[in-house]
This record gives sequence, C-alpha cells and structure tokens, in this order.
Amino acid sequence: MAVSQRLGVSPERAWVGAAVTATALLAVGALALPRLVWDRFLWHYFWGPVYADATNARCAVIEGGGSPVLLGSDAACRTADAGGAIVAEPGYTVVSEIGYAVTLIFFLIGVLYLLRYLEVGHQKRFFFALVPFMFFGGALRVVEDANDAALNAGIDTLLSYPTNTLIISPIIYFTVFVFTLAALAATVWLEREGHVEEYERALFGVGVAGTVLTVGFLLWFVPTQLAGRIPGVGFYPQMSLFVLAASSVLAYGLYRLVEVRLPVVNEGTGLAGLVVLFAHAVDGVANVVAADWLDPLGIPVEYGSKHPVNRFIVDVTEGLQPAGLSAAIGTSWPFLVVKLVAATAVVYVFDRRIFEENPRYAIVLLVAIVAVGLGPGTRDMLRATFGI
Repeated sequence: MAVSQRLGVSPERAWVGAAVTATALLAVGALALPRLVWDRFLWHYFWGPVYADATNARCAVIEGGGSPVLLGSDAACRTADAGGAIVAEPGYTVVSEIGYAVTLIFFLIGVLYLLRYLEVGHQKRFFFALVPFMFFGGALRVVEDANDAALNAGIDTLLSYPTNTLIISPIIYFTVFVFTLAALAATVWLEREGHVEEYERALFGVGVAGTVLTVGFLLWFVPTQLAGRIPGVGFYPQMSLFVLAASSVLAYGLYRLVEVRLPVVNEGTGLAGLVVLFAHAVDGVANVVAADWLDPLGIPVEYGSKHPVNRFIVDVTEGLQPAGLSAAIGTSWPFLVVKLVAATAVVYVFDRRIFEENPRYAIVLLVAIVAVGLGPGTRDMLRATFGI
C-alpha cells in the first residue's frame, strides 16, 4: 500500500476502495458481457460448483445462454461437456483455487488493518485463541454434508438452497470469517468494558462453544435421523480417534525432531509451530485414511478428493508406484508427506525477526495457514466419523 500513501490515502481507505472497485468491475462485466464474464468465468469456476454442491447434483450446466440445469449422473455431465455446454461440478478447479487464494490474501490484508485499528492481535495468545474456530468451521461443513445426505434420501432437510450455500465450501470460509470477526469485536468490547480480563480467553471460549454445539448437534442428528435410513451412515468414533492420535504423534514427533536437530526451525514460532504441524497432519492423515484405510477401520463408505493437488499426487503415485505396493499401502500417502514437509518449511520461514518486526502480520498469516489445514482436515475426519 505504499502507492496509497504517496497519493495521500490511508492504506485502510485504499483497501476499501480496491474492494469496491473490484466488485463494481465484476458486476459491470457480468451485465455487459454476461456470456463471457458471468457464464464462462464467475458461474463456471465459482458459483456453479457451489450451486451443484448445494443441490446435491453431479453437475450444473449452462447451454446456449439459458438457465442452469442440474444433472444427476456423470455420464450426462460428460455428454453435456462434449456438446460444448458450460459444465460446473462440485469441488475446486485450478482457476477457482487461484481465485480463492487471491481473495484470501486480499482479506488477510484487510484483517491486518482491522487488528491494527482495534490495537489487538500482536501477541501469540491471539493465535491460540483462534484455533477452536478452525475446528468449528470443519464441523459446520459436516452439517451441510448431513443436510445433503438427508436431501438425497428424501428425509426432511435442515437447510435448503440457497441458505445451505452459507456452509458449503468455499463460502463457509466467509461465514466462519464473519462469525469470528463478530466474536472478536464482542470479546474486545467486553474486555474494554471490564467484563472480562483477557479478550483472548473469551474468544477461545466462543470458539470452543461453537465447536461443541456443532459436534453435539451432529451427534444427535446423524444417529437419530439418518442412521438406519441411509446405508453406511452411523457413528464411527475410531475415525476421529485414529486421526487425532496419529496427527498428534506425527506433529509432536516432527516438532521434537527439528527442535533437536534443527532448532532454528522452531525459533520464531515456538509452540505455534507445533499447532501448524498438527493442523496439516490432521488434513493429511484424514485424507489418507479416507482414501485408502476406511475398510480396515471398519467404516463402510468411500470418498474421493475434490482438490486438484490431492488428485494430482494420487495420479502420479499410481503411475510410479508398483501395483502390488499400491494395493498394500494405497496411493494417497504422499499427500501426507507433502503436507508435513510444507508445514515444516512454513514454520521455518516464520523466524524470530518476522515476529519482532511485524507481529500482527506474522500471526494473521499463521492463522490462515492453520485454517487451510485444520478446517478441511476436521471436515474430512468428522464426515467419515459419521459415514456421511
């Protein structure tokens, strides 16, 4: 934002102006060139996948500039794609992941300005206070999975379209983001009014309460409303127990290893680095178990990855790894290795100097890094725990 300062505009105003300008350009483009900007870009890569996911369809299709049509089979989706229609499937594409990454970075800058305005978020206590919100986000996403399962089975649903889009990825990130900001504003106000001693503890409590209530709802809804009416749906606590235990062992073991062999890696983050490792271990372990080890754990469901990076790693492993070895250990294990190596590298990048020069910036980035691991990992873990 150095340019804004040279122009005599505060960085905060420049951020708001950039947000308004980008929104206006997309809106004008969608109105002026609907086929190009809306149909082939915004709808195809961003809203269409959410729409298909929210309505539990295999894909959503726009053909000839008409209204979206939902299709219920992979064959129909392939036929529409071959015929030149615009086909949007649930999940992510490379284009959408780049778009969401850019949006994430932009909003992180906005959060940084907000924290500076509130004069909070410069201590690591703030980082730890936000960890429960990552679990909350993942658990909330499983509520939508349960909602989809009910819809598929003709059971009364909790939420219908378009309300359910609020808890579908990636919009759920914005939903949890708004909830977290509201909790932060409320707890900071409580501290400054003398109602609580430390806003971080109150904020941590809000996150824990949200997680407990959401998981508690799933513990009631899935066994009583879905189990016995949908094949495979039930309660399989071994999934959560295994994922959390394995992730804890891997994260702590790796943390202690680098602490002994390369202490410079943990020098800046301290225990926050352990949380980063744990978050991405949860994501990695949950993915590996969901892809290759559900049957040995006695969980009678199957899952596939929606993330291009994970699919790419699996495809490469299938091509390089001998078939016999793949049958024995699966093909998704390299994803866990990549997650742990990447997380360790991130921890190393956050050295002591970063926290000394710009602690808010470092903490906000660490929160985001934990969120993109622990949120999806919690969702995958709980989804398999309930067989949804």
